Amino acid sequence: MSLVLALLASAALREPLGVWQRWAALRETPGPHCVAVAQPLRRDGATDRRGGFSLVAARQGPARAPSIRFRLTRPRGEGAPLTLIIGERRFALIGDRETARAADTETDRAIIGAMRGAGAMTLTTLDASGRTLNDTYPLAGAATAIDAAQLGCTAR
Repeated sequence: MSLVLALLASAALREPLGVWQRWAALRETPGPHCVAVAQPLRRDGATDRRGGFSLVAARQGPARAPSIRFRLTRPRGEGAPLTLIIGERRFALIGDRETARAADTETDRAIIGAMRGAGAMTLTTLDASGRTLNDTYPLAGAATAIDAAQLGCTAR
């Protein structure tokens, strides 16, 4: 998984907690800060290597609810809505030209819950040229990677 290698190379203090299907869990110190991460797929099923990713950050303390973040594979058009589709559910996201996230903890919880029971999720918007942008992530292994990230930061 090239994203895992890139993340490990970018910070000397990151260690892998495991890889499940197309999802990986990593721990970063000091902190610790733990995440589950995946890259989107291209239409042909291969990994999209344009720099997009989905990241679920583990949280410690009273909130303990993971939070989800996305980096888009192409810059978003100004004012274009960001919608995450998981099964039959749709979630409105907020963000800038290159990133997207849930607006609040309640939406984070709902998204993570929906991820646990679905096969894929798609972040959809319009790019800067007005073309449809669909970043699709398989969810096989996501629940295990999210749980590993959460446990990886409580274990130390």
